[in-house]
Amino acid sequence: MTLTELLASVRRVEVRTNRLVNDTMVGAYLSRFKGRGMDFEELREYLPGDDVRDIDWNVTHRLGRPFVKRFREERELTAVLAVDVSASSQFGSANRTKREFAAEIAATLAFSAAKNGDKIALLLFTDEMELFVPPRKGRRHILRIVRELLTHQPKKRGTNLSGALGFLNHVLHRRAIVFLLTDFLHADAGVAQVGTGGAGSPLAGGAHGAPRPAHRDVIAELGLTNIRHDVVCLHLHDPRESDLPDAGLVTIEDAETGELLELDSGRNSVRATFAKINAERLAGLDRALNRTGVDTLRLKTTEPFAPVLQRFFELRRGRRRG
Repeated sequence: MTLTELLASVRRVEVRTNRLVNDTMVGAYLSRFKGRGMDFEELREYLPGDDVRDIDWNVTHRLGRPFVKRFREERELTAVLAVDVSASSQFGSANRTKREFAAEIAATLAFSAAKNGDKIALLLFTDEMELFVPPRKGRRHILRIVRELLTHQPKKRGTNLSGALGFLNHVLHRRAIVFLLTDFLHADAGVAQVGTGGAGSPLAGGAHGAPRPAHRDVIAELGLTNIRHDVVCLHLHDPRESDLPDAGLVTIEDAETGELLELDSGRNSVRATFAKINAERLAGLDRALNRTGVDTLRLKTTEPFAPVLQRFFELRRGRRRG
């Protein structure tokens, strides 16, 4: 990609994502995370309109009139985009790959953070930490993040999700929002191990059913990270990963290991088994993620993501208010 082409691509992403931010009000979503801070600021008498949940009942009982605790609001947030750029992200059955899909989502979140005056950081990872851009503000910083999302060439092919989370736990010294963008096609995610076909299609246990070596338990690491930070998992899913087309005899390659598997996709039983295996994989993944308490949203590469993302954050805000 030439410099001119790169600048044009960055500009197209900026224009499109800014339109999404403005038209669907995705930019307002970061306020969903701005809750009451942890630092006590003052104790004062209750005023009409105060949240009754802030009443200090001990002081109220002692003084005979209601008092509320006030807390210092978080004035600045740090949002971290942790993006899986392993080989499986290069698959796309529609008009874009999961890597391109992730870049557009991440750029939308980044411009949303910029509109809210917050810092944004970027982590690109495979089975090693490929690139970390520390949190900063400003349009130039956001454009650098977009450029890295579009142009970074991964050195590795595999995925170490637990390693990425551990890295963030080490480098982030203040509480942050961590948006984890991944397809969850990696070794041990706390469910049945999965591989990724050359068509992006997951094959249970890799191409030949043999389990891959597991990194540190991903689900445990997610739970730990969610205690320290506010984690949101954005599961990037291509529908072709769950449904095998009727294409006759096909050879599927695991994008991350190079393993090959030959399938007769013309047989109804083969396609049904493939769909069943992957439905069970997704259900197992959902159960494992639910155990962590981490908010998770599955985004399909074949559908617009902005309305889905907006509804998700609206529901999240309503749940936290309740």
